Amino acid sequence: MIPDSFKRDLLNRVDIVDIIQRHLQLKKAGANYSACCPFHNEKSPSFTVSPSKQFYHCFGCGAHGDAIGFLMEYSGLGYIEAIKELAAGAGMTMPEFEPRFGKKKEETGPDLYELMRRAMQYYREQLKASPQAIEYLKQRGLSGQIAAHFGIGYAPDGWQNLQAAFPDYNDKSLKEVGLVIENEAGKRYDRFRDRIMFPIINQRGFVIGFGGRVIGAGEPKYLNSPETPLFEKGRELYGLPQARQAIRDAGRALVVEGYMDVVALAQHGVGYAVATLGTATTPVHVQKLLRQTDEIVFSFDGDAAGRKAAWHALEVCLPATQDSKTIRFLFLPEGEDPDSYVRSKGKAAFEDLVGHAEPLSAYLLSQLRTRTDTNTAEGRSRLVHEAKPLLKSVAAPGLQLQLLKQVADIAGMTQQEAERLCEMRSTPAPGAWQRPAPSKVARAAVKSFELRLLECVLVKPALAGELSGEIIRGDNLEAQALLGLGEYVRANPDVSSEIMLIDHFRGSPYETLLKQVRSELMILGLTPEQAEGEFRDALPGLERRRIHEQLNELQRRNKTGVLSPADIEQMNALTKRLAGLDRRPGTKRPVV
Repeated sequence: MIPDSFKRDLLNRVDIVDIIQRHLQLKKAGANYSACCPFHNEKSPSFTVSPSKQFYHCFGCGAHGDAIGFLMEYSGLGYIEAIKELAAGAGMTMPEFEPRFGKKKEETGPDLYELMRRAMQYYREQLKASPQAIEYLKQRGLSGQIAAHFGIGYAPDGWQNLQAAFPDYNDKSLKEVGLVIENEAGKRYDRFRDRIMFPIINQRGFVIGFGGRVIGAGEPKYLNSPETPLFEKGRELYGLPQARQAIRDAGRALVVEGYMDVVALAQHGVGYAVATLGTATTPVHVQKLLRQTDEIVFSFDGDAAGRKAAWHALEVCLPATQDSKTIRFLFLPEGEDPDSYVRSKGKAAFEDLVGHAEPLSAYLLSQLRTRTDTNTAEGRSRLVHEAKPLLKSVAAPGLQLQLLKQVADIAGMTQQEAERLCEMRSTPAPGAWQRPAPSKVARAAVKSFELRLLECVLVKPALAGELSGEIIRGDNLEAQALLGLGEYVRANPDVSSEIMLIDHFRGSPYETLLKQVRSELMILGLTPEQAEGEFRDALPGLERRRIHEQLNELQRRNKTGVLSPADIEQMNALTKRLAGLDRRPGTKRPVV
């Protein structure tokens, strides 16, 4: 973990306007700056950068965040990579922290990157000298331009050809980055031999690994670099740096299965494709792509292996779903892959298939139906049983509700019955006990107390230190976020920036909520003084609500005639306390 104190100092030192101006042309617009949003196509500027809040927000697509978030969204960097880039620009030295591979990248990183760059250069030179490899690429329909764009090379046949690029062939770093293999006798030889070489490049433009495709007969068909201090298969996507602009232009990313699929599609003008690296789809893959675009299309072969990989991708995607994002699945005709299809049918025909790919919801429901016989009670019951863990893992509330309704309909149940069987939070049925109607109507036009408190806390973080379980009760996301903020601020009383609050909870269940609240604050323009006043006004409202809930429960029990003397005493005390609160002035905040 990177210390919070370092991130706080870093964000205090950098200016988000300077950071974004390196990538976009900003224009002064009152106290803020504006530009056309880089994350969606638009003609009129709706992208706003606030120098006072050190925050950006697009009023068109909803993109928002701080300097770290912008680099992650715009450049596709990982969280730590974005912090490193900001720190380097600010002249700050990264502190020691426990990295993923158990040792500091600073000890070996730059040297290892240089080794990989030299290896790529060597393989590219060998391609120029190999008529056999050049002819193979031509037969696959690839031009020299596209080969150069992806840095494609060739590893010649032979056991120790890399000695020509690395005179010190026994350097331990060559083994560390996976370029050579050492057998039990200590003898070394090249990992890649007689293969077309595809360099794997990370978001910062460094070569971190290779994929090698055999030219003739041989196994394995594709050979990938092993896991190394630079390369972790489950976190990388082949072709993403090259595809980033095309993904933004197209508004979608296409995930395919092989290197050659990516390159062949780019050759035919479909430049928004990426590939997993010999591994199944991972949550990191999905999160990376959703930072780049609003739509992901997974393309799989239509055989049993492709269907199995697609179902795994669906399960991985469910916790990452957002109601503003679309995930779809494309299954090509039998015997076809993206490479063969685009070469035989052309770009327009392929993109027509992509455009008609099956939505995640339709694919999920169709697969559930194929697993059970919905003509029997047992089959319908099993369908709900199989749907339960899938529905519970869907993160997008709107999509989750739609799927629940459709599952209930297929199973011949009411929505409430399906909710109960799936152990999901129930939507109150008509006539079910709720809070008194007057209270509900009175608050229908205003924000909840929890949301108001969140706004206040983000404007003046010190206020969160006053919040505890005695004041904030409930299991809704807003209440839990307030409790988390309170605990964090009490442990870190020097936190004075909402940037640090949001950054600390990055990756938590509260991250999206906090960012949404902060975006609204750009419109409200709440000052710290106003925030404290709002905070003081909202606290009694919380207490009123809690008292009403307790009184409602006691009154309900009183109808059954089971109130004890202690219950009656509590009811009188609560009524008295409520009367005292009601004599206080009402909230000063206008209805929003």
